[in-house]
Amino acid sequence: MPGRLEGKVAIVTGGASGFGAATSKRFAQEGCKVLVCDLNESGAQDVASKLDAECKKAGSDGGAAKGFKMNVCERDDWAAAVKACVDGWGRVDICVNNAGTSYKNKPTLEVTEQDFDKVFAVNVKSIFHSVAAMVPQLQSQGQGGSIINISSIGSTRPRPGLVWYNASKGAVSNATKGLAAEYGVDQIRVNALCPLLSGTGLFEMFSGVPYTEENMKKFLGNVPLGRLTDPMDVANTALFLASEEGRFITGVNLEVDGGRGV
Repeated sequence: MPGRLEGKVAIVTGGASGFGAATSKRFAQEGCKVLVCDLNESGAQDVASKLDAECKKAGSDGGAAKGFKMNVCERDDWAAAVKACVDGWGRVDICVNNAGTSYKNKPTLEVTEQDFDKVFAVNVKSIFHSVAAMVPQLQSQGQGGSIINISSIGSTRPRPGLVWYNASKGAVSNATKGLAAEYGVDQIRVNALCPLLSGTGLFEMFSGVPYTEENMKKFLGNVPLGRLTDPMDVANTALFLASEEGRFITGVNLEVDGGRGV
């Protein structure tokens, strides 16, 4: 049976770790060619090499992924990423805007201008650049496409301490709907995922309290399904939206948060 993304080509930003690495893996497993993009070039190359090895072991010819150094805040890097897909695989169909950043949870009056500029550049301006690079290519191919933006449950359920991070993700969620409305005529679907935080390493940065058993229990007390997000939760949801199974879904902000937003 062909994979759910057989014949498709995807750009995944922030692909060297976390949600991006998991998404790259799931896409490759389903027959997609993946440009694994990250500012961490060696990390991106490592993920791509492992995906190639797994695909060869599974019986494919390899060439499932390529690592690519990319600063998502730079328009030229976006143009180069699209060109790399077209030159190497003949097309590009999917873009997962996963690269993101934050500052450590702290009182809003302690947030610096540098903190603010960084979160809006990486979380919002990167999507502005992605649209400028991806949409003309998708339009020229004439077969539609899928853009998936990684937002956050904080976009709809903001809390103190990460006000400007949450505001940046609110911009991502809002832009997702506007882009979906504008480019639906081209069969370009634009959706966003809104995950809860993932991994104990990020717990203190996002929650503002140290990772202890007691603090974790308090945090998870507001999560009906009782755990943090696993990267594969995001990857599997992105796969659905990118595949033909999600062909009539656009403009949604899908919460992947175990019920935290309820």
